[in-house]
Amino acid sequence: MQQLKKGEFFGKHYHETQLDYLTLTDTQYTHPQVDWHYHQNAYFTYLIRGELYEANKKETYEIKQGDLLFHHWQDPHFNKIKEKYTQGFHIEIEPEWFEKYLLDPSAISGSFLLFDPILKRELAQIYIESKIKDGCQNLSIESQLLNIFARLKNLQTTDSRKPPNWVNQLQERLHDQYLEETTLEELSAELNIHPVHLSRNFKKYFHVNLGEYVRMLRLNHALSLLKAGERSSTAIAYDCGFSDQSHFIRLFKRQFGLTPKSYQKNVLKSV
Repeated sequence: MQQLKKGEFFGKHYHETQLDYLTLTDTQYTHPQVDWHYHQNAYFTYLIRGELYEANKKETYEIKQGDLLFHHWQDPHFNKIKEKYTQGFHIEIEPEWFEKYLLDPSAISGSFLLFDPILKRELAQIYIESKIKDGCQNLSIESQLLNIFARLKNLQTTDSRKPPNWVNQLQERLHDQYLEETTLEELSAELNIHPVHLSRNFKKYFHVNLGEYVRMLRLNHALSLLKAGERSSTAIAYDCGFSDQSHFIRLFKRQFGLTPKSYQKNVLKSV
């Protein structure tokens, strides 16, 4: 089985950034199918465009534009490209990086998709930072990556307490239908729990309030649509449930640190 060394992926690199024990690559995948292989280092994949099919020893995934995936080192998997143009952003992490920050890399194992919108937001911000050369890039990227691992640990601790069934049901409902308008009463009726109980306990399991969670799902989706470059930011705002364009711009900037127009001009055109 083939092992890929640091910075190696099956494709063409548009950008590669070397930081202290971190390698960031922006890659167009050029192989329609990749046989079983594993990587020397752990890494995140943030799919910028296209779709992938991936399988490891335990699971298979349909990875779509905007999805986030984590692979631990030496975890075997294979891939198939579902669309002709498929592009991914990788953050590859050497063992020394974990040692530097006294993190236990064995606390996270295997390969898995990450659905949490806060994690996706952090990865999107790292992607944006990788295109900005202003002297603060390294500091910002490392800070955000530490935030990601802190949140992963937090989520794993929450999961270990076996949340009630309604939590998983609600998460699935929100991720499948976040573009649809709904109310607290409707969600409570679907889950057969009291609205007060849902509102009071949502933050306990999701770490933000219900409205913030749905808003982040919509903004992550808007970012994904902007990457495709096929529609205007105004059309995307309405598609994602934002009837007020100026409100959408303010929320987008708060989430990602720049406006949709600036993102298209300064990030997408650099690819």
